[in-house]
Amino acid sequence: MRRWLIRYFRRRIQDYAEIEDMVQDVFTRMVARDDPSPVEHLGGYVMKTASSVLADRARHRASHGAGLHVALDTELHGEDEVDPARILGAEQDLHAVTAALLELPERTRTVFILRRLEAQPFRDIARHLGISVSAVEKHMIRAINHLALEMEKRRDT
Repeated sequence: MRRWLIRYFRRRIQDYAEIEDMVQDVFTRMVARDDPSPVEHLGGYVMKTASSVLADRARHRASHGAGLHVALDTELHGEDEVDPARILGAEQDLHAVTAALLELPERTRTVFILRRLEAQPFRDIARHLGISVSAVEKHMIRAINHLALEMEKRRDT
């Protein structure tokens, strides 16, 4: 029975690490059966139990979004614990950048926000604002230079 169950599950799921657990679950359900009468068709009973285990697994994965989870990659995300001083520094940097953005002329600020925060192409920004692509590029350069200068002043203090 065990080999048959392994083949059954292997044909139906991609995650081979779960197969042994699922086989074990089938046997656990069979042992925990409350009905004292004997099983007339053992093969059919095992098949129905295996099918039930497979359906339960699918329901569990769907309800918990199991396919959407991504493992933490310390190379990308780092291993550092949450440091209150680091959080405070980041909040202060955010406030400084926000203040620097508010110092920009409205059109320059709008161009910067549309490009950097909303990832709109220069062409779309130009069409939206009724200006040339070259003007959009100049506004972006002005905004980036202003922000870089303000952040450099912040670091020096």
